[in-house]
Amino acid sequence: MPFPDVSLAQAALVGAVAFAASILGGLAGYGTGLVLPVVLAPVVGVAQVVPVMALAMMINNASRVAAFRHDVQWPHVRRILWLALPLNIAAAWFYTRLEARTIALLLGLFLLASLPLRAWLRKRQRTLGPRGELLAGGAFGLVNGALSGTGVILISTLMAAGVQGPALIATDAVISVALELAKVVVFGGFARLDASLALAGLLVGLCTAPGAFVARRLLDVIPLTVHARLMEAVVVVGACGFLWRALA
Repeated sequence: MPFPDVSLAQAALVGAVAFAASILGGLAGYGTGLVLPVVLAPVVGVAQVVPVMALAMMINNASRVAAFRHDVQWPHVRRILWLALPLNIAAAWFYTRLEARTIALLLGLFLLASLPLRAWLRKRQRTLGPRGELLAGGAFGLVNGALSGTGVILISTLMAAGVQGPALIATDAVISVALELAKVVVFGGFARLDASLALAGLLVGLCTAPGAFVARRLLDVIPLTVHARLMEAVVVVGACGFLWRALA
């Protein structure tokens, strides 16, 4: 990692978690952005987590696009990005105005809220039409611009629009690449992503890249219930850590 006070053991831990989280995320379409901030925050600092994650997740999702490239459903990509992209940019700009304590509080609260949110979205079996998908995409873009680990919202939106299986992972990945690229540009322009942080994001992203191809092989083998339980435990621990930083 490009920080002199980070030990080799810490760097190795971040790389290993990035790879494992990428496999888990590749199986369900989300999760990498929930797990990685937990181990990244002590290394890069709370205020830098989302900018570093933006670059890392852009690389991570680009590897998913490569692994699932034949399954992308482009009409859904266009509908989601129509409102998601501009609102994502606006929210990323808003993030650059926040203090570290506020960022830690927002990340902690969002991680805790993601568990009941995931359950609620899973229970709602309604089908979204094109207009509903467009509006849901706008809401997702607004949340995604300022936070990391919001993939559960996009996955649930696409599922409600009738996207399933490998097409779900592929379509989610293309949308995520576009939104994370926009965040990288905004954070770079407002000095929230300098050269050392960009290098950190690049290295973390490269560690996640092979995970997408492993997940593609494991998609029909590993039960998603195992992934879900592990994810919930890590999210709760990470949320408590962020809240402790915010309130200490």
